[in-house]
Amino acid sequence: MPLAEQPLFAVTNRVPASAVEMLREVGEVRIDEREESIPRPDLLELVAGADAVLTLLHDRVDDELLEAAGPQLRCVANVAVGYDNVDLAAAARHGVVVTNTPGVLDDATADLTLALLLAATRRVAEGDRLIRSGREWTWGMGFMLGSSLRGKLLGIVGLGGIGARVAARARAFGMEIAYHSRHPAPAEVTEALEAERMPLERLLVEADVVSLHCPLTPETHHLVGAAELAAMKPSAVLINAARGPVVDERALAEALAAGTIAAAGLDVYEHEPRVEPGLLALDNVVLAPHLGSATVETRTAMAELAARNAIAAVRGEEPPTPVR
Repeated sequence: MPLAEQPLFAVTNRVPASAVEMLREVGEVRIDEREESIPRPDLLELVAGADAVLTLLHDRVDDELLEAAGPQLRCVANVAVGYDNVDLAAAARHGVVVTNTPGVLDDATADLTLALLLAATRRVAEGDRLIRSGREWTWGMGFMLGSSLRGKLLGIVGLGGIGARVAARARAFGMEIAYHSRHPAPAEVTEALEAERMPLERLLVEADVVSLHCPLTPETHHLVGAAELAAMKPSAVLINAARGPVVDERALAEALAAGTIAAAGLDVYEHEPRVEPGLLALDNVVLAPHLGSATVETRTAMAELAARNAIAAVRGEEPPTPVR
């Protein structure tokens, strides 16, 4: 396929201006400036004729979208590290390369994970609600007691870039580290963290905190459900900063209400942006609206990496971060 002299880049949502300028230096940019998810008919119209499309995690990329774009489409550049919104088989059938943005959001997501953990264990959000409610309160030795992190075991499911950075931060709080993954992490990572690899069944039983950092795949859908929650300690905390469907959200709400586990911190949801109603009335869960990568620096780096991927693809070059 010949290279387009003036390639067309379709951008499905507002992204940092620096990334848009990078694309405009190379070709034409068609962008939907809405902050919210673009309606499907508008999305299909937007991508028509594009040589590359920059997508966000709420954009479903399937045969319909790829056909709407047309045979000249070279690249779908997902502005996220996860790509469960993209049908990779469909992209392969259409000869379209798929890219993502690994690495640049690891630190920001790890920071947010620790924020959720501290808020859940020290009851920060609950205390904030108490103050704002105007209810009377008095300091006392037993008032709103939380739990310490020092000496506790953090069990990480998925010791990749984000998981390893979470573990490094947790070590600074005096936590011990265990992890579960399909393949052993590099020795230099596990040695620096003094991390022990465990089967998931053992990790759930022994960990004081279980933090999820695995991709969403058919195998990890509802990886943590009623049985897994029942296996955890009554004092344990669950953190999910991965993808919502990794956790059975209804089962989690029931477990938190029953005291099966002590607390949870969530940044992602099974049917995002809808949240399981049972969670909303509970004080022992901290809820954040998918803020893992939400810093100016990180979102800018993500968008610029996606732009570099798209530009390389339309030039017939190898993109920096293709999905293999």
